[in-house]
Amino acid sequence: MQHTESAERALTVTRSDLSHELGTVAVLSIAAADPSRPATIGDLGLARLTEAVREVDADGRAGTVQAVVLTGTDRSFVAGADLDLLESAGSPETLTPIAAAGHVLAHTIRDLSVPSMAHLTGVTLGGGYEIALACGYRVASSAVRAIGLPETSLGIVPGWGGCTLLPRLLGPETAARVILDLPAKDRTLDAAGALEAGLVDAVVEPGDDLGLAAALDLLAAEIASGRVTAAPAGGRPDADLSRTTEALGRRRSAVARAASTGNPAPQRAWELIQDSVTASVADSFAAEQAALVELATGEAGRSSMYAARLLRKARSTARSEARAARSGGDDVHRIRSAGLAGAGLMAAQLALLLASRLQVPVVMRDLDDERCAAGLAAVDAALAKEVEAGRATAEDAAAVRGLVSATTDLGDLAGCDLVIEAVTERLDVKKAVLAELEGVVAADAVLATNTSALSVTEMGAGLDHPERLVGLHFFNPVGRMPLVEVVRTAATDDVTHATGRAVAAAAGKIAVDVVDAPGFVVNRLLLRLLAELLGAVEDGTPPAVADRALDPMGLPMRPFALLDLVGAAVAEHAIGALREGLGDRYPASPGLRSLVTDGARAMTPDGRLADDLAARFGQDGTDAPDGDDDGDPAAVTESGVLDRVVAALGEETRLLLADGVVASEDDVNLAMILGAGFPRHRGGLTPYLRSAGELR
Repeated sequence: MQHTESAERALTVTRSDLSHELGTVAVLSIAAADPSRPATIGDLGLARLTEAVREVDADGRAGTVQAVVLTGTDRSFVAGADLDLLESAGSPETLTPIAAAGHVLAHTIRDLSVPSMAHLTGVTLGGGYEIALACGYRVASSAVRAIGLPETSLGIVPGWGGCTLLPRLLGPETAARVILDLPAKDRTLDAAGALEAGLVDAVVEPGDDLGLAAALDLLAAEIASGRVTAAPAGGRPDADLSRTTEALGRRRSAVARAASTGNPAPQRAWELIQDSVTASVADSFAAEQAALVELATGEAGRSSMYAARLLRKARSTARSEARAARSGGDDVHRIRSAGLAGAGLMAAQLALLLASRLQVPVVMRDLDDERCAAGLAAVDAALAKEVEAGRATAEDAAAVRGLVSATTDLGDLAGCDLVIEAVTERLDVKKAVLAELEGVVAADAVLATNTSALSVTEMGAGLDHPERLVGLHFFNPVGRMPLVEVVRTAATDDVTHATGRAVAAAAGKIAVDVVDAPGFVVNRLLLRLLAELLGAVEDGTPPAVADRALDPMGLPMRPFALLDLVGAAVAEHAIGALREGLGDRYPASPGLRSLVTDGARAMTPDGRLADDLAARFGQDGTDAPDGDDDGDPAAVTESGVLDRVVAALGEETRLLLADGVVASEDDVNLAMILGAGFPRHRGGLTPYLRSAGELR
């Protein structure tokens, strides 16, 4: 068989035989061909591992081997399938042999003539964990930080045994949490969490041998007790199947909603899990294979893997840049202390982020003691929530709190390597603050603005050294949003720009470079969406129709909920700023003005549209039916509103790219995925627009 995976990328399998109280134990060590990379597996790697397992099986039947262990390196056991290979497969004809090879390996391990153990030494994800599932016993090193089945977040399903064997091992309900719930939250489990969930049978301390000797002793005890044998692992669990079916049924609406937004993977995985309750292993494997091939070669699967590649590359870059922020160098300033101009909510969030992630002293400066105290109280409250949620210990929180201070004395910012202004979103105020800072900080200190839409060039116009000013647009809430738009003006020098990116990375964020243009990327596009939707309501579309019209896009929240999250006053101000910079594509909305004037919200506390919302837009509150009407159908139908918004986003994206706001479509997609929650199964914004005919 000709393999599509190159020998340079394929994992290696090395066998060594150990003498143990069990007898002779064959240890198959799995490693990446490039030791700097985690091991991923494609068709050649599958073939190598399958052949090695078959050789062990032959020795077992001959009586010369009594057990087999699959182990890895401290970096990885197997970090999953080679996504580049899956992405490039292209057609069902190309992918089917790869999908089938995974099941061949699973069958080969399950049919071994001797007991088998997976010794998880490092990252164990996707196909890597499915290999472990085929073994009779699973032991993880306590140092392992990522174990799981993230495939549904990639637009596919666990297709090498995960949807079949995990429900049989732990029950369908637990399997659904691992296969559906954790990927939806971008979460995996560490060794302790995997033990608690039942994904591994035991945890050992790594030691010099990564815990292999301790794992073998545990295996010996399990074999002696009869709990581990050479029989295939994972019979159907003892469970009340009616209760199990009821539990799985509660997920029906959630996976159906995902499918309605163009993301079929969760629903297909749910069906596979449900069917595994009664189907044979062979039939379940066949269904897995068909689903994997169909999804991986479908639009959502291809788009999801494209998004995963973007994120993987961005995270790798961020790791390198984070090291630079801490160590410094000729091209990047080292950050040993940081300051915030302002002590409001945004400044307090930034102070906490920089102190906790960079582990440097951070001082907030504001105009009076009352504001300083409020900023510190906000830091205290945020740290208390972290401790209460178990995300930090009291000692860690106290250490971070010790790094944060507040002052009214501008001179206390003089020694900071970086000062970020985080004052009110008014150009005149920001210019005055930056000019004030320039007279105090050291000549090599970096100045930054956290503006979300205002001109960084204008802010620097009055500075003596505008070359050391950079925009760092952190998104709110700062602790949760992973994106920073790094705004470079024509004056910003290379070191300042590189330092800005390094600070974002050291703070745990991913940076996207943008030029200084109104709204940058995310706000420019989100506000165009919002302005267009409000325009449809102004034109007579009932708010309820408009609000649900964008559901097929799969955004994390509906438009009027987004409006309330942003705040009507903030949205009106931002749309006005973009109208000033970009023109009438961002029109004023009388309905939005009404909300601002009355300090009203579009939604009720229980998540319904406010009763008076239609009246604010000059309507009588009647929810017109979705379909043809006497007037313009586009003004009153969900499909018409969706078409209108998609066309507007297409226009704005074309203009944004033509203006050179970002270097490529990849940057648009990365920004919209991380900053706006645009669905990964769409691949970000531009693949969606292209599929809708709005981009060539």
